[in-house]
Amino acid sequence: VIGHLPEELDGRYLRNGPNPIVQPDLLAYHWFLGEGMVHGVRLQGGKALWYRNRWVRSPEVSAALGEPSVPNPFPPDRPFRSANTNVIGHAGRTYAIVEAGGMPVELTNELETVGPSDFGGTLPAGFSAHPKLDPVSGELHAVQYFWGWGNKVQYLIVGADGRVRSVTDVQLQGARSPMMHDLAITETRTVLFDLPCVFDLDVAMKGSSFPYRWHPENGARVVVLDRSGDGAPLSIDVEPCYVFHPLNAYDLPDGRIVVDVVRHPAMFATDFFGPDEGIPTLDRWTIDPAAGRVSQERLDDRPQEFPRIDERLVGRRHRYGYSVNVGKAWSHGGLLRHDLDRGTVDHHDYGKDRRTMEAVFIPRSPGAAEEDGWLMSMVHDAQTERAELVVLDASDFTGEPVARVLLPARVPFGFHGNWVPTGA
Repeated sequence: VIGHLPEELDGRYLRNGPNPIVQPDLLAYHWFLGEGMVHGVRLQGGKALWYRNRWVRSPEVSAALGEPSVPNPFPPDRPFRSANTNVIGHAGRTYAIVEAGGMPVELTNELETVGPSDFGGTLPAGFSAHPKLDPVSGELHAVQYFWGWGNKVQYLIVGADGRVRSVTDVQLQGARSPMMHDLAITETRTVLFDLPCVFDLDVAMKGSSFPYRWHPENGARVVVLDRSGDGAPLSIDVEPCYVFHPLNAYDLPDGRIVVDVVRHPAMFATDFFGPDEGIPTLDRWTIDPAAGRVSQERLDDRPQEFPRIDERLVGRRHRYGYSVNVGKAWSHGGLLRHDLDRGTVDHHDYGKDRRTMEAVFIPRSPGAAEEDGWLMSMVHDAQTERAELVVLDASDFTGEPVARVLLPARVPFGFHGNWVPTGA
């Protein structure tokens, strides 16, 4: 450890992403694919106790490693895949998660695979790669899609006890099944993104490993649901675009909804192996359900992705947001801090040939102010071909890191990570 790890940090920093177990054909490789590998660093008492990486042991991974298969008690229509997109802690358990019909995969605290999970018999189908945790109720809100359902998705609420308490089938207006990676919640409502990156059966029949394509004729809409379950979904047209990740959303007193999103101009329209369809920008959408319209405002035109906030404010008004300045060709050039009250943006430069991944905000204490805490992320050093877990003081955003935990291996650029406090 270089620097000083705060004594208050007691838990595990976890992240997930694709790491192909067999060398792929690089000319045909889609970087959303590949077996999931979960990385973790255990912090306690100002020390880094361990670093681990483990492939998520699907039957295919176990076979490639020459190991016995992890037991799978579920039928073939409930696919046990090497979940490669996110890793969360919920109700005292750790899950690697993926979307498009895949089930959560439970892991031990040390990241060994336990097996696929249906949340104690309560999950009717697959799950999501990007659930939202309501900081007040402790519930997970998620949207699940599957190409075989056509234009239907499922809105799920998982209780703080780790069991699904609500399942709502939502019929969409488009004719095709959309890729719906994430959602947004407020204190009273849920917002889904029904956008024209959709499943293309013709492309699938030709053997594509990732048959989602840009079809603007399918339409672009936000879908507003009442979290109480009352009323029908409300669909409102927006300009065709794609959103993987909202930063956050909140209610306004007059009934409108603010949603800050990273907006891509298109997705898989010309490049079919990764998101490369123009600059992803930070935009603000203000939804007026009564008038049936959405107004849009550009907050920042720098290329960016993987937005995060202080997650004690999920669904509530936020001031600060953090995102990765992905730069040209997704070079992960540094971290951005958005002060949305002042309209300013600061940049943290991790140094020459050093590239950050998604950052997570950790408050200094449960009652700390929004900016009082740490930002934690994995940083790749191209000179050493190794990774570091870097901790910044959020209130001294452009200053030197508080601590750098030097890791013995490279952590591949992946997708999502989270801080899981001990006992959570």
